[in-house]
Amino acid sequence: MPEQPPPFGATGPPPAPERDLRLDVQGLRALAVGLVVASHAGIGFLGGGYVGVDVFFVISGFLITALLVRELSAGGGLSFRRFYARRALRLLPAAILVIVATLAGARLFLSKLRFEEYVGDALGSLFYAENIRLAATGTDYLAEGAPPSPFQHFWSLAVEEQFYLLWPVVLLLGWKVFGLRRKGLAVLLAALCLASFGLSASTTSNDPSWAYFGIHTRLWELGAGALLALSAARLKRLPSGVAAVLGWAGMAAIVVSAVAFDDATSYPGHLALLPTAGAALVLAGGCSPSRGDARLVLTLKPAVWVGGVSYGWYLWHWPLLVIGPMALGMRVSVRLSLALAAIALLLAWGTLRLVENPLRFHRAFRRRPWRALGVGLGLSASATAVILVASVFPPAISSGAAAPVLAEVIAAAPDPQARLTRILAESGGGLPSNLTPALTEVKGERSAIYRDGCHVSYESATVERCVYGDVSSSRTVVLFGDSHAAQWFPALERLALAGGWRLVSLTKASCKVATVTIIRRGADYASCDEWRSAALEVIAELRPALVVASSSDAGDPARAGNPLALWTSGYRETFAALTATGAEVAVLLDTAWPDGDAVECAARHPLDLAACTASVPASLRDPVRRQAIRDAAGPAGVTVIDPVPWLCRDGGECPVVVGDTFVYRDDSHLAEAYTAAIAPVLGARITTVWPESEAP
Repeated sequence: MPEQPPPFGATGPPPAPERDLRLDVQGLRALAVGLVVASHAGIGFLGGGYVGVDVFFVISGFLITALLVRELSAGGGLSFRRFYARRALRLLPAAILVIVATLAGARLFLSKLRFEEYVGDALGSLFYAENIRLAATGTDYLAEGAPPSPFQHFWSLAVEEQFYLLWPVVLLLGWKVFGLRRKGLAVLLAALCLASFGLSASTTSNDPSWAYFGIHTRLWELGAGALLALSAARLKRLPSGVAAVLGWAGMAAIVVSAVAFDDATSYPGHLALLPTAGAALVLAGGCSPSRGDARLVLTLKPAVWVGGVSYGWYLWHWPLLVIGPMALGMRVSVRLSLALAAIALLLAWGTLRLVENPLRFHRAFRRRPWRALGVGLGLSASATAVILVASVFPPAISSGAAAPVLAEVIAAAPDPQARLTRILAESGGGLPSNLTPALTEVKGERSAIYRDGCHVSYESATVERCVYGDVSSSRTVVLFGDSHAAQWFPALERLALAGGWRLVSLTKASCKVATVTIIRRGADYASCDEWRSAALEVIAELRPALVVASSSDAGDPARAGNPLALWTSGYRETFAALTATGAEVAVLLDTAWPDGDAVECAARHPLDLAACTASVPASLRDPVRRQAIRDAAGPAGVTVIDPVPWLCRDGGECPVVVGDTFVYRDDSHLAEAYTAAIAPVLGARITTVWPESEAP
């Protein structure tokens, strides 16, 4: 969010550099924050309201550059001390208040498992690095289904402050060292913007998290505003009619992008040009005010007032939307979200009056930048201490008596399946005291194919040939499918090491075994089709003894038609390609799904895990697809293995804890430790398909 002058009607004299207040800019802020809040509140037709952040970036670049160039033009150079003192007094008091309050709310009402993550987010927000944290975790395929962090919105503040570390230095060097003036600086900045835009366009398709959160892909938006500031003198000479058209066209571009875009839009990339250009046009048009221009809307008193509290509203709205429903014990709804957004607006007004303005305009800091910087450092140090102390006292998760060690019991059993059936019948009351790994570690467990980058991402179609087990063995087994195939890797790796065979893993995110094009983010999942075709060619080259295939039952086909016939045909085509290699083929049906995130549920009900227990058949995602696999497998000579008896009791209940081991790591995938523990059960079935699987 950009630096901003005091709101309409605020008392206290503003600093001199902000004396030329443009009320239309305040109104543009109101439009931007309103779109963001509306989008986050779930108002359907404003699904693209996140473009309000792009608008803020343009405003920030415009205002800050105008301020800096004004100082340079006055002949006194730039005072970094004054610049960062103003930033500290303007941003830190409200931000720190929200960060500490949000962490307290997260500890009381949000996931106990994620408190350590929230502590990291709080520190990342405090030191303006949250965008980097989000970009890094956003690239983690296994973390993508997790609820959003209540600190997530701090990413945009981090991008702006990172820009403000770079841009004043570039301006000063260009002005003082290289003798550049407005035109020369504009050329330099335009080159930087073009490079940043190119990175945004290219990165959005292959690394969307970094494209969205990265400073390198967002710099061009702030730079667009800076270019306007460098051209302000010329823009003031625009004919009034032209300026009015620019303003209204810019408003239309912003609103159209908010309505036309949604969560499925590949963003930012080249599409970010629309709201960014729209904000730039509104600012450009406002440089030459005229009757009938966009100021008719933007300078209305309510819009100017909202613009004045936009920083605080942006800070407060997201934590309330995330924490509020949990604190109130209510389901998320548009009505509730709008009520919470209204409360956030009141908090923003109170924060401005009671926290921001009293510190910002206090006479003790006038012409005393060192004092302001000292206050900023003191506040940051105090907040850091509070956060670190909180991290030492995470919320506790209760547990009961110790349970049998599943891996040991199954490994020692003469009949692993029968022993597992008995343990399933005895499990599920509460979290055992010897749960291994601990509940807080279940989600973080990663098998070698994830650690080694072998599980192919959504965007890539490259087939990664990753070899495990006895890599020198002449007997090869291939694991083929999506993440619901990859979840069986720990078991297969254990079997490969014990049996002395070579295990090749070929898996890709959400890519189905069946030769059926599915929809992802509103379009054909083309990279899956390309990858599947290439993977089948690799399998043919490997000539394995056995192929173990599996995939999730989630995902809708792109082509309309009879679902059973469509999936049967797709599986038949893939099975034909696999059996043509001469390999034995075993297909694992999809596992039973828990009712929501099993780990989070167990953290909420540690001594009553019955509240987290799903049941067959409701836990089977798509019975039609299971039938399609059976229909296609029989004629092709493919063996079908149903893992449901390894997860659910005879009565149909599927506990989330079996023995000392948690079964799931999220809302669909099995936990690494569980599949490793039941490796002997899977091995017994594989032996019936491929007797040579056992050690010679």
